[in-house]
Order: sequence, then C-alpha cells, then structure tokens
Amino acid sequence: MTQHPTVEDQVIDLVRKADVCDLEEITRECPDLTWNQVFLAVDRLSRSGEIVLMTRGRGVYAVTYSQRREGRPIEPSLPS
Repeated sequence: MTQHPTVEDQVIDLVRKADVCDLEEITRECPDLTWNQVFLAVDRLSRSGEIVLMTRGRGVYAVTYSQRREGRPIEPSLPS
C-alpha cells in the first residue's frame, strides 16, 4: 500500500524549498488541501518549533523553516 505524505510533511517540504513563503502561497501550492488543513498544520508545526510563523502586515503571514532543528538558533529574516 502506498503511503501519502501527511499535511505537515507537505507544508515542511514547501517551506524548505521556498525558504520563506506566505501562508496563502502554501495553500496555492497544495491544491488537494483545504485552507483549514494548511492552517492547522502550520499551527501545529509552529507550536512544535519546526517552522516559524511571522506577520508581514495586517492579515499576511510568512512561514519559514526553523533552523533550531539543525542545531542553529532561529533568526528569521524577511526581505523588506
């Protein structure tokens, strides 16, 4: 039986590839997932420290991969 990647796995893969991406960008890149599924996965991954969720302005959020998993401190930087 073929195993499908979890929602969290899909989100982590996208964030690793993009370095920094908007929450809406993740939703567009995963058309088989609902916005709610993406949001809940980002929430869980953020709370566990695997990704970092940052605000870019009113209602716009960016997601980046946490460097903590690789033994480095988290230093998120967003382009201006």
